Parts: sequence; C-alpha cells; structure tokens
Amino acid sequence: MDQVEVFKALSNKTRLQILNWLKQPELNFPEQAVYGYGNGVCVGQIQMKVGLTQSTVSEYLATLQRAGLVKSTRVGQWTYYQRNEDAFAALSELVQTEI
Repeated sequence: MDQVEVFKALSNKTRLQILNWLKQPELNFPEQAVYGYGNGVCVGQIQMKVGLTQSTVSEYLATLQRAGLVKSTRVGQWTYYQRNEDAFAALSELVQTEI
C-alpha cells in the first residue's frame, strides 16, 4: 500500500463520498438491485448519483483504484466498482500502529 497515494485519494470530498456510498451499495444505489451487487456498482450509477461528468467520475474512480481502495470488474461494455475491504483493513492497521 502506497501511503501517499492512499491519503491523496482520500483528500477529495467527492472521492470520500463515493467510498462511503460503496460501503453500503444496496442502500445507496437501489437502481442497481435489478443487476445485483456481486460485481459492484456500475460507473453509470455512480456518475448519476455524484452529478458530475462521466470523465470526472472515471478519473476519481481511477485514482481510488490506483490507491487500491476500490476494485473494478468489467462485464461487457460496463465497468463495476466495489470497495477493497482488505485495503481498508490495512489502512486501519497503519493508522493504529504507525501514525
């Protein structure tokens, strides 16, 4: 885990909000229920909820993915994102022991 990349990714209010929403996708993205949540949440659903351009949301998600905080799954033409809970466990451990 690159600590600097993680904390940079967490330094943006919208990226934090996306991570918060992805923590409980069933509650925050009910429209996704038709397709299920096994692969995560479709980037289009995230974009609609954030209300920013698709390119901005894609860049935010790429930043979170580079930091290891989210994982993506490609299904056909769609990309789905979900939190990487292992990364959050490692981050929690880092904060408790190193910082």
